[in-house]
Amino acid sequence: MKQPGVPTIDLFAGAGGLSIGATVAGCDVRAAFELDGVACDTMRRNPKYHGAVLKADVADLTGDDLRQAANLRPGDPLIVVGGAPCQPFSKAAYWVEEGEESRYRRARAAGEQMARPPAPTEPRPDDRRTLVEEFWRLIFEANADGFVFENVPSIKHPRNRPVLEGFRSAALKAGYEVTEVTANAAEYGVAQTRERVFLLGSRKSKPTAPAPTHAVRADPRIDLKPALTAGEALEDFDDDRFFEPEEVISGRWAEHLRTVPPGSNYKAHTAWAGHPEPSFVTETRFWNFLLKLAPERPSWTLAASPGPWTGPFHWTSRRLRTVEMAALQGFPRGYEWAGSRRDRVRQVGNAVPPPLAEVMVRAVAKTVA
Repeated sequence: MKQPGVPTIDLFAGAGGLSIGATVAGCDVRAAFELDGVACDTMRRNPKYHGAVLKADVADLTGDDLRQAANLRPGDPLIVVGGAPCQPFSKAAYWVEEGEESRYRRARAAGEQMARPPAPTEPRPDDRRTLVEEFWRLIFEANADGFVFENVPSIKHPRNRPVLEGFRSAALKAGYEVTEVTANAAEYGVAQTRERVFLLGSRKSKPTAPAPTHAVRADPRIDLKPALTAGEALEDFDDDRFFEPEEVISGRWAEHLRTVPPGSNYKAHTAWAGHPEPSFVTETRFWNFLLKLAPERPSWTLAASPGPWTGPFHWTSRRLRTVEMAALQGFPRGYEWAGSRRDRVRQVGNAVPPPLAEVMVRAVAKTVA
């Protein structure tokens, strides 16, 4: 009989992407903690990956709570994984702050001279910023042997970097060896060019950053598999069995979307692209406005809270079905989702792609086992 792997606990678990990755990596996921009740229901529908699913605010937990929930004694090995909410660190949190960036883009489109405003350096007020500290506190209190921390790349932005460095410094001081990895999910078998930052920590030895297995751009000098494309990931879902009423496009920009070529966005309707009757000016809309997938390439990053005209859209000019979004994130086929369409889109968009989670957790598990 196969021996169980390293006991693992998932914090800020969401829909369970890190738990799935840890399970596939051979770990024994004992418990998953998540504040959102709908996400908890999703994990409970897929029990093979998540252990005990507990609705809880991590700020109210202790290290002893974690070990008790996972049925672990004080000296038993443990890996803690999790990604504190990324909204305080996301690019959207500073991209158009106070409107300076928007004014600069409008002026440039109009041919006016205007200096680009400097990027903000002061942290934006948000109580969720302290959840990174809570994540570290629980790692320390639970006396974990290793950890995997995940967040958006903009946590490395000058205004956010102190949070990341504070975590790293505390871990180093406590005796962990830490490896920072900035990874593109498409380089690890996910049909999506989603970048994320990971801190991999271990008390036993420094985790090795996982080497990419797939190449986003073909290079004969590198012996890697070609990146998984959106067309390959979605080939089984263009069937009436998966139809969702919300996928149907109607309204102001429906005809514009229909005539956007696959792989393009609103810029297809600009003078820059040679449109005879341009409706837009380049650089005056966010890049994913009317953005359409190209079946021969990986998807762009999926948003957790997209607006009505925010892509990526399917190349057949409809919204993506939630099972298709899950496939583009690398979730297992047949994974069950709870909640309304909006709930499901949010869960998928906030998730860590399981294949990416797998290689990161495996790198830490190798040092702990």
